[in-house]
Amino acid sequence: MYRAKVYVTYKDSILDPQAEAVKTALHQLDFSELQQLTCGKYFELVLATSKEKAVAAVEQMCQKLLANVNMESYRYELEAC
Repeated sequence: MYRAKVYVTYKDSILDPQAEAVKTALHQLDFSELQQLTCGKYFELVLATSKEKAVAAVEQMCQKLLANVNMESYRYELEAC
């Protein structure tokens, strides 16, 4: 079995309104040292298959559902469990 940790964030060229709202709120709370903030999504998947099939499955899941590849980028870590 393999555990995949998938991280999805907006691409650099896409405005992240949630991150901008959180950044503004933190500045209002006197965290003026904050320069940049990114929000994203995190998924943790457990797959009962071989490593090669797990990689292929996670890639397909990201491409088809977990990430909007037009606006978001993703990365993942795969570990045996």
